[in-house]
Amino acid sequence: MPDQKPTVLILCTGNSCRSHLAEGLLRLVAGDLFDVQSAGSKPTGYVHPFAIRAMAEIGIDISAHRSKHMNDFLGQKVETVITVCGNADQACPIYPGQVNRHHWPFDDPAHATGTDDDKMAVFRRVREEIRVVFSAYADGRRDALKK
Repeated sequence: MPDQKPTVLILCTGNSCRSHLAEGLLRLVAGDLFDVQSAGSKPTGYVHPFAIRAMAEIGIDISAHRSKHMNDFLGQKVETVITVCGNADQACPIYPGQVNRHHWPFDDPAHATGTDDDKMAVFRRVREEIRVVFSAYADGRRDALKK
């Protein structure tokens, strides 16, 4: 189908935090351009409650997201793979139709320690770091389409 949006797959190891933050943010800023998905090399089976909370604070609902395995996408055409942690970059297969691959590692907020407030501060920091990088990526892709 020629009108189909290219798939951008965001990979992390557990698919519980960073990849979901990035998926929600990229879907917000470029969902008109891409089918945005996320998955993990060793999915935890859940989306971290603090990730859901951090995104809700900025008006993005990821509460219906689910943790998926990267192999779930092997039969699909994936135009771009973006890894957001080192382990996923090393474990990442090549997908059918893959044109681009990027590796942008972020700290794993799931490893934050301290009080819930301390942990949420880490989730917020990582969310904002991801927002900057993925917004710039979306802007660059949008600019490239204008040429």
